[in-house]
Amino acid sequence: MNNFWIVLSHTYLSKLKTKSFIISTIIMMALILVLSNLSNLIDKFDSDDQEKVAVIDQTEDNLIDSYKNAVKGVNDDLSIISAQDEKEAGKMVSEEEIVGYLLIEKDASLGFKGTYKANQISDSAVSNDLLLALTQLKGQITAKELNLTEQQITQLNMPPKFDTIALQKNAKTEEDLNQARGLVYVLLFVIYFGVLMYATMIAMEVATEKTSRVMEILISSVPPVTQMFAKIMGVALLSLTQMILFFGVGYFSIKQNLTGMDEGFFSFFGFGSTDISTIIYAIIFALLGYFLYATLAACLGSVVSKIEDVQQMISPMTMLVVIAFMIAMFGLGNPSASYITITSFIPFFTPMIMFLRVGMLEVPFWEIAISIAVLILTIVFLGIIGAKIYRGGVLMYGSSKSLKSIKNALQLSKKN
Repeated sequence: MNNFWIVLSHTYLSKLKTKSFIISTIIMMALILVLSNLSNLIDKFDSDDQEKVAVIDQTEDNLIDSYKNAVKGVNDDLSIISAQDEKEAGKMVSEEEIVGYLLIEKDASLGFKGTYKANQISDSAVSNDLLLALTQLKGQITAKELNLTEQQITQLNMPPKFDTIALQKNAKTEEDLNQARGLVYVLLFVIYFGVLMYATMIAMEVATEKTSRVMEILISSVPPVTQMFAKIMGVALLSLTQMILFFGVGYFSIKQNLTGMDEGFFSFFGFGSTDISTIIYAIIFALLGYFLYATLAACLGSVVSKIEDVQQMISPMTMLVVIAFMIAMFGLGNPSASYITITSFIPFFTPMIMFLRVGMLEVPFWEIAISIAVLILTIVFLGIIGAKIYRGGVLMYGSSKSLKSIKNALQLSKKN
């Protein structure tokens, strides 16, 4: 047992002190600081830069003032100025006084039409705002020609009341679903990158030791199975350390800039009304997902002898993680779909898919319990098979780029 803790602490501390770990952690913390202050940064840049658009009215109906009011109602940050002709407007565009100009002309069937011209039309927000304001102006003119009253115009433009109500007892409301969708979206990314990054780290760790021949010294004093599980737990502690730093920096940064977690940019993610059970399930499924893929990665990493062969060997495992993530992303729009329910019980997909269902739906506890039990049994099964593969794999040297190496590792483990 002492050997287990020695290998665990060595794996944890050696990885903790590496330059790559320290630099990547600092970069990620800096990125989190930027993202947590994103609302303030956007507001700072937007407040200093008001976009101007010139309007050329060729309808002879004096639409400029009415159109200015319509644009103001759509986007108060968009400034409208008048121009005499396209030559004048084109000059202002070339001198960067305005971002573009709108030409309003007569149209036989529609009354008038608009043409927006700019050096670049990649910013669709400006053209969309101009179109919306022009549509509103057309509606006002049409209503005036039909002698409609203000009350009739208001009633005509008012959309019907439309509510969505869930019939199932304790089902989440539409507001709850929208908030849960943003939070689940963020946590799915955390689970995805966490599982993929730290599982790959274990495979690289084992391959590195074999390349440097350190493994030959280790197996003479520490049983291979003890090594495998000690490395898995050591990297697990490393991942927890990094995640605590990331979430700690993000949380305190957000709290310093906002009086509440439900303001501004972060209101979309539902941080202000986060259910504690969602966080608990996120931790549970993230840890189980890590142990599932970490055990698999340790086995695959043990049968390669060169670091450059690791990525090729673990590519099937990587594809499983990517497929699970893609299914979860598609499931955000319809978490109650049958394919989501079915895949949530497949062990390699359970960490992300079942968490998606738990975060967005009222899933019966027995379903959650079954998925967790199946996941734990799969981890135990992989641990038993993986220990045999690891025991033989650490003794294998030479070219090992295919899954056939696993068979050789199992045969070699029976001889020891």
